[in-house]
Amino acid sequence: MTRWVNFAWRVQALALSLIFFTNNVWASENTQHANATLVRQAFTHWQQGKGTVFDLLAPNAKWTVAGTSPVSGVYNSKAELAQVVRPITARLATPIVPTVQSIVAQNDVVVVLWNGTATALDHKPYNNTYLWHMTFKNGQIIEVTAFLDTYVLNDLMRRVKPPQ
Repeated sequence: MTRWVNFAWRVQALALSLIFFTNNVWASENTQHANATLVRQAFTHWQQGKGTVFDLLAPNAKWTVAGTSPVSGVYNSKAELAQVVRPITARLATPIVPTVQSIVAQNDVVVVLWNGTATALDHKPYNNTYLWHMTFKNGQIIEVTAFLDTYVLNDLMRRVKPPQ
């Protein structure tokens, strides 16, 4: 009888483990799908002039701009990041329009590869390629590492003087 009780406990433990594992996988897949959908919608709204991906940022989001551009560095809030973006947009005659190449999601991370196009104040095109690695928590972006062609950004910053 002890052997059967032992066997029954093992089967029950195995069944509970499978249920727990399956629920965690489903929750993870659901979260990554929801986060990818938020990013896709934000880029669509940005293309339509109805907002940007920055609308998804938590107030205290950490944003790292990789590379050696004038804006490369670590910014510890949405407000700090806005101060850095302002000198870039001040040099543009038109807003940056994004075109998404791909979106990949895994757990709480969404990675998006995208191209941005705009016209600078000197009427020359500004075309850059970006890769953003974004970490989500509760539907908001809490951390980003942004990669871009820093040569293109440096050229814009040196070439175009913002209006006074």
